[in-house]
Amino acid sequence: MFWSVTAQLLEGLATTFEIFILTLVFALPLGLILAFGSMSKFKPLKFLLQVIIWIIRGTPLMLQLIIIFYGPGLWLSHNLWSGDEAGRITATVVAFSINYACYFSVIFRGGIEGVPVGQREAGEVLGMTKTQIFFKVTLLQMIKRVVPPMSNEIITLVKDTSLARIIAAYELTFAGFSYMKSAGITWPLFYTGVFYLLFVGILTLLFNYIEKKLAYFK
Repeated sequence: MFWSVTAQLLEGLATTFEIFILTLVFALPLGLILAFGSMSKFKPLKFLLQVIIWIIRGTPLMLQLIIIFYGPGLWLSHNLWSGDEAGRITATVVAFSINYACYFSVIFRGGIEGVPVGQREAGEVLGMTKTQIFFKVTLLQMIKRVVPPMSNEIITLVKDTSLARIIAAYELTFAGFSYMKSAGITWPLFYTGVFYLLFVGILTLLFNYIEKKLAYFK
């Protein structure tokens, strides 16, 4: 029984890891784009993005996931996502990417605005272009500033992947919970927690290492 449970949980962990990685791949660059847009001097764009970010951050991720997965089929009389596992994972990644991009954008914006204006002005005096100033002056210092809050959000993402079971995606929590339904046993749920703890523990060590590497900016 132990090994069969372990095999099922590893299968669920693979889906959890897939959702986690794909969300970061899409949410990080989208968050940076939203950060620049929310800092734009074009007020209509700035206002629109700030409203979108406010709505996404102000409503539950579970609600957003349900709307994105079930909404198109009800509104368009056509299921945008296929009914198989791949379709459920795709819908999950879309919902998670939008949600976390909005959170990341706020962190990115704070990191960019936290870099002293004088340093950017010094770059202009030295004849650097805006692109050079961003990549050689602003970006490196921004990364140093955003790593701690970003690490918290990314660790939260690991745990939020469990919400995918709401639309019946077979992720880690779904795998553990299935044994309680089918066999009436609860220890697989506690065993599931071990997998999450190991996942989060590895990420914590990784971010601690990154913070030490960036300590030279102090």
